[in-house]
Amino acid sequence: MIIGKNLKEARKYKGLTQKEVGQALHMTQQQYSRFENGVFELNYDQILFLCDFLDMTPNELFNVE
Repeated sequence: MIIGKNLKEARKYKGLTQKEVGQALHMTQQQYSRFENGVFELNYDQILFLCDFLDMTPNELFNVE
């Protein structure tokens, strides 16, 4: 759930919608929302892509200090 919360905060900070992020990942808004809601887990490539796309580090995504 922490990852989904961090994704949502980063997305909103960048002023993006779930649909826009989903399109960047070549998926629907509904599919992407499942990541933010913790229903599905991200794979390695998706983690790297989203960190770059949302200007965050993996440590920030996983809440590692």
